[in-house]
Amino acid sequence: MRIQLTEVREGDILLRDIFNDHGTLVLSAGTILKAKDRGLLERHMIDQLDIIERLTPQYSIDSMAEAVVERHTSKNASKEQLIHQYEAAIQHTNLIFESAAQDGMVEDEVIEQTYLPLLSQIEKERDVVSLMMLMNGEEDYTYQHSIQVSVLSFYLATWLGYSEENARRVGKAGYLHDIGKCMIDRKLINKPGALNDEEFDQIKQHTLFGQQIISNSFEDEWLSLAALQHHERMDGTGYPVGLTADRIHEVARIVAVADVYSAMISNRVYRKKQDLFSVLKEMNQMSYSLLDPHITHTFIRKMLPNFLSKRAKLSDGRVGIIIMNHHTEFFRPLIQLDQQFIDLSTNRSIEIEEIMTTA
Repeated sequence: MRIQLTEVREGDILLRDIFNDHGTLVLSAGTILKAKDRGLLERHMIDQLDIIERLTPQYSIDSMAEAVVERHTSKNASKEQLIHQYEAAIQHTNLIFESAAQDGMVEDEVIEQTYLPLLSQIEKERDVVSLMMLMNGEEDYTYQHSIQVSVLSFYLATWLGYSEENARRVGKAGYLHDIGKCMIDRKLINKPGALNDEEFDQIKQHTLFGQQIISNSFEDEWLSLAALQHHERMDGTGYPVGLTADRIHEVARIVAVADVYSAMISNRVYRKKQDLFSVLKEMNQMSYSLLDPHITHTFIRKMLPNFLSKRAKLSDGRVGIIIMNHHTEFFRPLIQLDQQFIDLSTNRSIEIEEIMTTA
């Protein structure tokens, strides 16, 4: 039953999930609507919604139970399938790296059997932040990182207007960007302390190894250049060559943004992971010299709506819900604390310290 927002009654039950224009989940199917929910929907400019038919006195009990059970069953099944695909991809990535180290090449069929099923599954997921939280476990960093960069590169290419086919190519480039690390001593990659100059020079070689392995395996410049150039920086301070700005291939610049975000939100042997929200602030600063500004700002603008409705720990220790972003103050949203609202754009003494992993 589709109704206008003005027709909503307290106790109506949502039939379907409601997403805003950014693809962020606003309210889930099975939600029993209350007066405050109308205000939430108005803020997200939702003017129509689907509710369960108001048929019988049992509507508010039986229909609600049925809707809630159906919603949880469907979402749990989807999450379990995604976790299964992710764990399988981790295992396959391990084997792919081992094979590349031995043979100096990879098989396209094996690559596509690994990352395509995962991409097909994540295309159903609109909440990229929750997706990154799910894919940020205790698995081997190199393999987890390859999958994260594949996923983020795919999303970012889509946001930049690439066709679905080419977005998948960019996702593939993200998946293979670090394949050259298979030729680097694992002890060096997993060294817990700082690298000396000689060790860092060895690590830098993974870009050259990666280009060679991919060139042996594919006739696709996007893939090989992403592996070679994803550590190049716009101001020329990157490696292996020190290219600047437009001399860096666009796909490599996309993968670079995904690579930086994934690296900073992940646990490393020498550094703890950083908060998903705080990393975006740091990347905004990097866009002025190191990362492509258009690509980075597109990434930030598309990621920020995914933080809506997430629990945020504030710098004063309180925990609230992010309910609205500002068009200019990207990193200072409106926070709800019970019945109180804090506008971080005007209250400059408080900042978001951490995005909580549970609702």
